[in-house]
Amino acid sequence: MSTRSDLLLRGGLVVDGSGAEPVVGDVLVRDGRIAAVGHGSGGRIDAPGARVVDVDGLAVAPGFVDMHAHSDLAVLADGEHLAKVTQGVTTEVVGQDGISYAPVTDETMALVREQIAGWNGIPDGVDFSWRSVAEYLAEVDRRGSATNVAYLVPQGTVRMNVVGTGDRRATSDEIAEMRAQVAQGLREGAFGLSSGLTYVPGMFADTDELVALCEVVAERGGYYAPHQRSYGAGAVGAYAEMVDVARRSGAALHLTHATMNFPENRGRAGELLALVDRAIADGVDVTLDTYPYLPGSTTLSALLPSRAAVGGPERTLARLRDPGERAWIAHEVEVVGSDGCHGVPVDWDSIEIAGVRDAALGDRVGRTVARIARDEARPPAEVFFDLLVADRLGTSILQHVGDEGNVREIMRHPRHTGGSDGILVGAKPHPRGSGTFPRYLGRYVREEGVLSLADMIVHLSARPAARLGLHDRGRIAEGYVADVVVFDPATVADRATPDQPRLTAAGIPWVLVGGVPVIEDGARTDARPGRALRHRPRAA
Repeated sequence: MSTRSDLLLRGGLVVDGSGAEPVVGDVLVRDGRIAAVGHGSGGRIDAPGARVVDVDGLAVAPGFVDMHAHSDLAVLADGEHLAKVTQGVTTEVVGQDGISYAPVTDETMALVREQIAGWNGIPDGVDFSWRSVAEYLAEVDRRGSATNVAYLVPQGTVRMNVVGTGDRRATSDEIAEMRAQVAQGLREGAFGLSSGLTYVPGMFADTDELVALCEVVAERGGYYAPHQRSYGAGAVGAYAEMVDVARRSGAALHLTHATMNFPENRGRAGELLALVDRAIADGVDVTLDTYPYLPGSTTLSALLPSRAAVGGPERTLARLRDPGERAWIAHEVEVVGSDGCHGVPVDWDSIEIAGVRDAALGDRVGRTVARIARDEARPPAEVFFDLLVADRLGTSILQHVGDEGNVREIMRHPRHTGGSDGILVGAKPHPRGSGTFPRYLGRYVREEGVLSLADMIVHLSARPAARLGLHDRGRIAEGYVADVVVFDPATVADRATPDQPRLTAAGIPWVLVGGVPVIEDGARTDARPGRALRHRPRAA
């Protein structure tokens, strides 16, 4: 018997997430789940009283899972959250890159807010009153979210809680306390552990320390998602270290934004994939995600050598005001290749300002550091230092360092998933924040044929859901949660550009989260049906 919540998607091309060829059919949504799927001419579903939506000529697929999102605060502060829902994203994984907002103390919350303001801003209306993972997830549920939210315990924040921001080895007692904090976060619903091994203080953890924390992750059935120590000069060795951590700890491994960037790595994607394949053959559970763009995106302060960032934001700013300190930092960044810039000497022509914390600095946005330096007849390093000080480290950038051949080769790998790595704040954030998933479907499926439509939906929906252990999501199948995206395979496309990075996608008229439309006939509804998902770990 039908209910008022019944919604019947009639006559669409069902791309069910299994990898099978799409088939025309009906999909019935009831009480937040997929109640029935009918295929072919004999698969017509009769549901008296249901709201019928004609989706003839459109594809019906499981909602997309953004495996690398920086929406930690956006899901609390931005009720519309257009950047993600208009792409068909129904679940996001936050707590990325080893730095996020739980678990924290009062002191570390203040440090984290400042350190990653360039990623997330400090939005009005967010009171930052939570301290634990459980309290953060409860805040998501209290407010309601446009998307579902999965959380990773951030290793760098945990190290900040226990060891501080200094560059030193953790003691055995400190490792025991960090293990306890990771275990508590997992008990409270986190899906795993993230690291940011080019960011202070997570980068000061040695391999043995990471193994010790990942042993806890393995015991509780989570996964490890590292931003590794280098994506540039030392990329292959850095990937090998992460595989070693997974092998030694027994933890599943998910390589986040698994790119091979910078000129040093042009055409070397095969080396990464061979390493992944060898690990899988040895029994290591490895997956990875990428974004389908060439520029990277981070904060301007991330280019600093780690020694310049020791002690927290205020100590960093003090160094940047000191002429003597500036001299050695400039040498590290421009000549040696700082660890913050992946061991590659910076090319200031590749560093484009994407957003500033201080609106008075808005004239910098959209220009490279090199361009600003030429316009002002100053050395680029001086522009770099002065902007960091004036903006209190809150500047975000695009870094033009990608290689198209690597992007295509990696996305073909059978363990690949999609992740936007989208920074949503700033005047001109990376267009991947609004365009990643339609770009996969429009450019790389329809126009380029890099993957078939059926295969791409596995990459964007079913495989990431499986990585998260969400066994009732990621498929169009009876009994599954009705996280659903309806799109036009002939017109779906990303419209976001570097100049207009918030333009929403074309060709996605319907998106359901838990059976509730958040996009209906191409328009955002006022619904916030998303919730904080909680991993159900094995007993420790």
